[in-house]
Formats: sequence, structure tokens, C-alpha cells
Amino acid sequence: MRGYAVLSRNPACFRLPRCICSFLAVALLVECIWDNPDCPRSRAGDVADCLFRGLLGRLIEARYFTDCSFYSRYTTETTMGSMQMDNSTISPYITFDREEWAALRASTPLPLSEADVIKLRGMNDRVSLDEVSQIYLPLSRLLNLYVSATQRLYDVTHEFLGTVQPKVPYIIGIAGSVAVGKSTTARIIQALLARWPNHPKIDLVTTDGFLYPNAVLQQRGLMNRKGFPESYDVRRLIKFLADVKSGRAEVSAPVYTHLTYDIVPDEFQVVRQPDILIVEGLNVLQSPRVGPLYQGPRLFVSDFFDFSIYVHAEESHIRRWYIERFQLLRETAFQNRESYFHRYSEFSESEANEVADKLWREINAVNLRENIYPTQQRAGLILEKGPNHFVQTVRLRKL
Repeated sequence: MRGYAVLSRNPACFRLPRCICSFLAVALLVECIWDNPDCPRSRAGDVADCLFRGLLGRLIEARYFTDCSFYSRYTTETTMGSMQMDNSTISPYITFDREEWAALRASTPLPLSEADVIKLRGMNDRVSLDEVSQIYLPLSRLLNLYVSATQRLYDVTHEFLGTVQPKVPYIIGIAGSVAVGKSTTARIIQALLARWPNHPKIDLVTTDGFLYPNAVLQQRGLMNRKGFPESYDVRRLIKFLADVKSGRAEVSAPVYTHLTYDIVPDEFQVVRQPDILIVEGLNVLQSPRVGPLYQGPRLFVSDFFDFSIYVHAEESHIRRWYIERFQLLRETAFQNRESYFHRYSEFSESEANEVADKLWREINAVNLRENIYPTQQRAGLILEKGPNHFVQTVRLRKL
């Protein structure tokens, strides 16, 4: 009765609609059958677990649960941390292997060259033209269909109301761990979507600009928690997204530089009613942490997303990529005397490895496990990477 135990510990269950309670009853019945020692062993237990995973994911999206950590614990316990989910079981996602997903490109032409891809990829990201063709081109086709459908829906609604409203951008959120390659993913999607004729203007904003300045983080004792949810000015980020979605002519976002590891004073990125806005960051799928008795407004950054993508990889792979990137930066960007991390440029390779591993263990791995990984089931699509940085599996949420 794992599902019942998980749900009964969450006070939000007492506020569920009757239809969901009925669904819970069916799911619990299936699990009771499985737990019955007189019952022949069958797939009932698997069915029950999948029912709970799918239902709990939907409840998180529907805001019945404001903290998805219990959901992460349940799914981790029942799947042993595996992201694999067979299409024959009940799941909120349709799973595609690389070949199946590549076939969905159909006849979409590839508008990028090898030189374009080299400019778009990150420092130690090995994305190739084949990867763009097989993974990102089908994704751009899907997103183009979604954007077109949403634009038509807006037109029909305004025709019905007899009103003229400002253009509302389609917003795509991209989440994932540090060093997993989400920035490269965002840039490639931006470049591909800009080639489609019905939405040529694509803006990309990273949530780094909404980090509190270092002076504020130091005052609050949060410098070693940079990248954690509490290190962001979430109110400012939500205000920015609300202004974009309301159709304001110009909306400004703060600018962050990795050179000084800080917000650039008096510098802003201005967003002027794009067709599509891509928002990339560690915790863009994070939900507010409020108590069960909280009665105030519950507004999520992801409430403004029309579609969301989570870039996933096993933690061991991400750790290795993080250390490799640190070594590359030691030999390049850290050499700049103005760099916040210039002191590491004089470290030996072994010393730099020790520093990078310590930073990963004490900061980035903790953030991944506690705040980033648990949000993956809120994404509309999950890209799962293998050890070579190439996407092996794509999971698309069922509509």
C-alpha cells in the first residue's frame, strides 16, 4: 500500500475533487489486490504504481500539491531512480527511442549548417549536426505545430469576443541541472524555430539575470547556495513573465555575466513582443514551498509556460561533464584577470579536479537532488542524455 501511505501523509488529499477521489479508490483497489497474499502475482502492482505516478504528476501540475518532494521520493523508491518507463504500462508520457523520434522529422528541411551548430553548442557539449537533425529538428516541428495551434486559438477567441488584443508570446521553459546542456538546447531550439515562417522573432532569456546580486547573497549568507531557489528574485521573474504575457510593448530583464559571477549594474535585455520567448534556467519548473494551511495566491513561474522541456542525464554523467567544463574554463575564461574564478587558473589539473568535485558534491549535486530533479515530471517533454551527451530517449507528455 505504498500509494495510500504516500497520499495519506499529505493534507492536500482532503481537498481533492470527487472525480479524483474515485480514481484514487480504483488505484487503491488494484494495489490491494496485489497486496493480497491469496492473489496470483500479476501486473496489478505495476499497474497500481503507474497509476499513482501518473496521477500524482497531474495533481502537482493542477496545484493540489505545492511541494513535489514527496512525489520524487515515491517515484524514486518505486523505480530505483530509473527514468525508463515502458509504453505498455500506464504512464503520463509516450516514450520514443532515438530512431523513433528521428522519424517524426518527416520532410522538415534542416536549416542549420555544421558551422551554425559549432557556434550554438556549449564549451564541452558534443552536439553534432546529426544530433540536431535527429533530435532537435523533430522537436522544432512539434513546437511549430503547438505554436500555430495556440495562435489560431487566440485569433478565434478574439473573433468571438470582437476584441483586438496585443500579441501574446508563446513561452517555452527549459529546465535541467548545471552542465547538462540546457543552454545549448535552448540556443538550438531558438535557431530552428526562427527559421519557421510564422514566428520569425524568437527571444531567449536565462534566469541567471534574476539571481540576487552577490552583495545581497553575501548579506543573506547565500553565496554557497547560488542557483538554489532562495537565491533568485522570484517576484521579479514572475513580474517579468506576467508583463510579457500581458502583451506589453517592452519588458526588461536584468543581465548576468559569468565573467564577474554577478548581475551587471544598469544593464538590461529588452524583450519587445516576440513571437516566442524561451526561458532557460535551473529551477523554472520549481513550485513555491508553502505550508498546507497557506491561503494566499500560489503563482508559479511555470504558470506562464505554454510548453516546458526538461533536459535529463544520470547524475554520474553530469558530474563528469561539470568537472570537464571546469577544467576547460581553467584553461580559458579563468585566465582573464577580471574573472571571479581567476584564482583557479593557476591550479594544477589535479588541484582543479579536487575543487570542481568539492563544488559539485557540496552545492550542485545537492541542488539537483533537492530542487531540480524532482521537477522533471512537470515537464511537457523530457530529453534524456546518455554518457556521450547525445539524447537517447525522448518522452512526450500525453495530452
